[in-house]
Amino acid sequence: MYSIILAGGSGSRLWPLSRRKFPKQFLKLTDDETLLQKTVKRNLFFSEKEDIVIVTNQDHSFFVKSQVQTKLGEKVNVLDEPVGKNTAPAIALGIKYIQEKLHGKLNDPVFISPSDHIISPASEFADYVKTAEKFAKNGYIVTFGVVPTKPETGYGYINKGEKIDENCYKVKQFVEKPDLETAKKYLESGNYLWNSGMFMFSIETFIEEIEKYEPKIYDIFTSSFEDMIENFHKMPEISIDYAIMEKSNKVVVIPINITWSDIGSWDSVYEVMPKDENKNVIQGNVVSKNSKNSLIIGSKRLLCTVGVEDLIIADTDDAILIAKKGYSQQVKDIVELLRKEEREEAEVHKTVYRPWGSYTVLDEGVNYKVKKIVVNPGQKLSLQLHYHRAEHWIGLKGTAKVQIGDEFIYLHENEKAYIPKATKHRIENPGKIHFEMIEVQIGEYVGEDDIVRFEDIYGRVK
Repeated sequence: MYSIILAGGSGSRLWPLSRRKFPKQFLKLTDDETLLQKTVKRNLFFSEKEDIVIVTNQDHSFFVKSQVQTKLGEKVNVLDEPVGKNTAPAIALGIKYIQEKLHGKLNDPVFISPSDHIISPASEFADYVKTAEKFAKNGYIVTFGVVPTKPETGYGYINKGEKIDENCYKVKQFVEKPDLETAKKYLESGNYLWNSGMFMFSIETFIEEIEKYEPKIYDIFTSSFEDMIENFHKMPEISIDYAIMEKSNKVVVIPINITWSDIGSWDSVYEVMPKDENKNVIQGNVVSKNSKNSLIIGSKRLLCTVGVEDLIIADTDDAILIAKKGYSQQVKDIVELLRKEEREEAEVHKTVYRPWGSYTVLDEGVNYKVKKIVVNPGQKLSLQLHYHRAEHWIGLKGTAKVQIGDEFIYLHENEKAYIPKATKHRIENPGKIHFEMIEVQIGEYVGEDDIVRFEDIYGRVK
């Protein structure tokens, strides 16, 4: 069985921990594994590692690869969407890759899932997926509907129709997120399931339905994989729900009765996390006294609470969220306001990950910026220059090979290098441990877009 994992995401609902360039699939919420790593691990119950395809965007590609290699080794199929076009084109790209590069057959089933859900136990979930396989091979599009445990307004619902087999029903209707009173009626009826956003179909069924309902996608899909990449920007921007699921008469649903959450809000995080005797979820550098029923996530600095109740508090290096429980769906509205104001806090953390390692902004002002830079073993930055700033480097740990103009030097701890404006330069870590340094930028402009690349091993030279 093939698996397609959708690893896009805008990073707005779990702000400030998640950001546009660090969405929630990269967060570690319950243990030392990210949500993406948990998804990969879960899919290995029913798909071979070489049969798992992860579709992401170019901003996240290197981070996806670095995370999943710990689960899949070097045999990792990561596809970069040339441009975001929602889930229907992303899935079509994954199917084309499976057909053309992995030699998938028309009757082969493909399981589709997001990368950022919490599901347990994984082995029991795998049994549901294996049950769905026979229906997919018989031409059905199988959805997975979670048996609801409460009147939830944050999820879409599936209305069960005619029973076609043991624990499998025709889908009578897909329903958008309801208000509270409607959600209560859905729960009481017993006919409605939470829409998990996961489904399965055969390659042949997908092709037939996309031809029938989305001919613009189908026309590009029928070309080669390379041509599909080239013309991907011409795809309509549409979700798989609107493209196929809500139109096709082949859709069935299998109810699943396990722990599931799409972690769509901080309230959802609170529900799935273990709690102390005061019903608090506490992580990080936190001291709490007489606080109850709250989610409190600390960061590097000490976070103290006294006498608070029913609050959500999430602290990071550059932002802190304080919200009343029950209002966390509105966090995305805060993020939109930040984006309209072009605030960096909506986009990136103080620590930004790159294919070669990471940098952390320690301080900045009108004409200066101070960073801590970490270069991973065997990696190197692009050959580049800056027109508006000079840079001073001070080694902290490890060894770096540095190019400044036509000169090459080695930089060690407690040694320094100077890069004048408009001078080509490059830094490489030839060693076996991380190289760390402090970079001080000084100039009339220290924005991240003042960079001209000439060579780059990560394909970032246009």
